[in-house]
Amino acid sequence: MFTPLTDKQIEQRYELARESYAALGTDTEAQLQRLERIAVSLHCWQGDDVAGFEVKEGAVSGGGILATGNYPGRARNGDELRADAEKALSLIPGKGRFSLHAIYAETGSKPVPRDELEPRHFQRWMDWARSQGLRLDFNPTYFAHPLADSGYTLSSANDTVRAFWIRHGIACRRIAEAMGRAQASSAVINHWVPDGAKDSPIDRWGPRRRLADSLDQILAAEADARLCKDAVEAKLFGIGSEDYVVGSHEFYMGYALTRKPMLCLDMGHFHPTETIHDKLSAILQFKPEVLLHVSRGIRWDSDHVVILNDDLRQVFHELARGDALARTHVALDYFDASMNRVGAWVIGTRAAKKAILYALLEPTVTLQALENAGDLAGKLGLLEELKTMPFGAVWDCFCLRQGVPVGGAWLRELQAYDAGVIRRR
Repeated sequence: MFTPLTDKQIEQRYELARESYAALGTDTEAQLQRLERIAVSLHCWQGDDVAGFEVKEGAVSGGGILATGNYPGRARNGDELRADAEKALSLIPGKGRFSLHAIYAETGSKPVPRDELEPRHFQRWMDWARSQGLRLDFNPTYFAHPLADSGYTLSSANDTVRAFWIRHGIACRRIAEAMGRAQASSAVINHWVPDGAKDSPIDRWGPRRRLADSLDQILAAEADARLCKDAVEAKLFGIGSEDYVVGSHEFYMGYALTRKPMLCLDMGHFHPTETIHDKLSAILQFKPEVLLHVSRGIRWDSDHVVILNDDLRQVFHELARGDALARTHVALDYFDASMNRVGAWVIGTRAAKKAILYALLEPTVTLQALENAGDLAGKLGLLEELKTMPFGAVWDCFCLRQGVPVGGAWLRELQAYDAGVIRRR
């Protein structure tokens, strides 16, 4: 499929690229060192179609979550999911993290209610992460549960239902804190709540008051902020909440600006014609950090495998230009069951890291000087010329140095794993 280059050819191509970028004022070695320090968090739910370990084989998660497709061999338990994640990580250069949902608890043969989950139910994940040199992130699961069937959880008018989900959120923060302590580094915990209505509700006010109060109660529970970093995530609409989502962008922006949690911006959670790159410089004026969910929306669906497209490049250009990459927690969020799930992880993560590198290689100082001087033609012309710079040679060198397959060589390893492991399940 691809004719591999020799190590010598990769280095030779890189040296020519390094000289080309140096002529524009970009030190490729310095930027490769920066890229090496930036971790991207892989999402466990791509590996098993958001089924989790509570859900029976073949069941579909609710709450607006739907993975379409029937590619064979999805992970059926923690061991298989960890093995698939290890394979994906072996094909991705640079640092990685791994993000878990609460429904991936391993409780043995005994069901454990979500509001009674404890760190011990994730001990195997913490042990695995330590053995892999990974750090974990976490997510409460406010969906796919009988007490979510009404479409309302933390915003429910039923006090019993709402109290259950508040207890779940508190339990999850304690789990994230334990993960942070085990890895001697903070775990990001992201609260996404799918609450909403399919058709026009009369009362849009009450659910939002209750959601704010529920989140306040969850965040009031004691947890070390150095180990457990909270974020709240908005969405425009979802399956079953096409008309009204309680946790809209405006709701969570106001909530995050008046409370401590980070705001999570998901690239696929806005109008199909809306991109989020312009929001970053606005929000980071007022918040020290953000959580970025890297996704790709197509028409109504927000969760396609990430590719190196204009939207992705724009987001990381904006973060690099504002020197805000260190203030941004980057995580993937999509699920596609129509293709090899390990391949979906690898494609998306490599695309995200390519976009980061592409942004880091930009001669921003030169472009800013042209803009400040009013030379808009010079700025636009240079931006166009940058599109055909030898970026790929720099990326290939990064992969070589990180000890992962260069170019399309990773596809051969994926195909071998598919035949030898996935299709035998």
